[in-house]
Amino acid sequence: ITPLYSRRCIMEIAVVILNWNGKSLLETFLPSVVAHSSTASIYIIDNGSTDASKSFIQNNYPQIQWVGLDKNYGYAGGYNKGLSKIKADVYCLLNSDVEVTENWLAPFENTFLDPSLHIAQPLLLDYNKKTHFEYAGAAGGYLDQLGYPYCRGRIFDVLEQNTNQYTTDTILWASGACLFIRAETFHLLDGFDESYFMHQEEIDLCWRAFNHGFTAKAISEAVVYHVGGATLPNSPKKVFYNFRNSLFSLTKNAPKGQLFPLLFLRLLLDGVAGLRFLLKGEIALLGMVLKAHFSFYAHLRQLLRKRKELPQKKGYFATKSIVWDHFILKKSKI
Repeated sequence: ITPLYSRRCIMEIAVVILNWNGKSLLETFLPSVVAHSSTASIYIIDNGSTDASKSFIQNNYPQIQWVGLDKNYGYAGGYNKGLSKIKADVYCLLNSDVEVTENWLAPFENTFLDPSLHIAQPLLLDYNKKTHFEYAGAAGGYLDQLGYPYCRGRIFDVLEQNTNQYTTDTILWASGACLFIRAETFHLLDGFDESYFMHQEEIDLCWRAFNHGFTAKAISEAVVYHVGGATLPNSPKKVFYNFRNSLFSLTKNAPKGQLFPLLFLRLLLDGVAGLRFLLKGEIALLGMVLKAHFSFYAHLRQLLRKRKELPQKKGYFATKSIVWDHFILKKSKI
């Protein structure tokens, strides 16, 4: 399916920031977005904030368009509901803790002239250590056969220094910290799966896009700096959503005939991860792994119904096991 955009000549980019009680982040990071995004429209989708976010925007950035929601719908629901009210050719979903750089939009304005490109991201570097990649998306995301996500420039907690070693290339998933997607593609895919609430919903979206034959790329000419974890610091809640939602994505998107063998192996490895938490005395995190699995089982019937309505495609993984590659073969980069 080729979006209608391929028949158009003028592209409108909407930079869209999801906010929930994030006035302090807006104060810190909006100045760079406003200064360097003159060719785009800027929107705030607000998830029912109770702080002074709205008055701050109205008083300081009247050119920014405010889309207010009645409550916190999470990342997935907030963007789905907010983007339904925004008209543009390309959406840039930008975290509120990202500092952008001069001319950051120009590479996307050029690359999206290619109608075969549907999803893209810049290089994501660490705001607090700008010589290194940032965890959330680094230089573009991939999956192994079991559905474990990893990135160029980041495998598990190992972060590479950016030495311009990664050029523009096709990827499997783009980071939700700064995700460019054609509006028609987003709506064709029915947006994010709101059952995820937060974490890894962009991986599911991009995997579904891959299964439809759509292309994603990391654009090396564009660089932004991401704090990471500013909207939800490291917590047991993060462990819960990451473990559960990764199983959601595998169940919905794995190729036909391969799902249950892959799920069996995946559940075994998740059990090993839980055992590591136990041996390290991180009992709360072990509890979140168990909670994630029980939640997955509770959603399994619903996930299998969704699976029947979706296409699945082989060739989604770049390596069979990133766990084996990293922990056994001691690989720290791809």
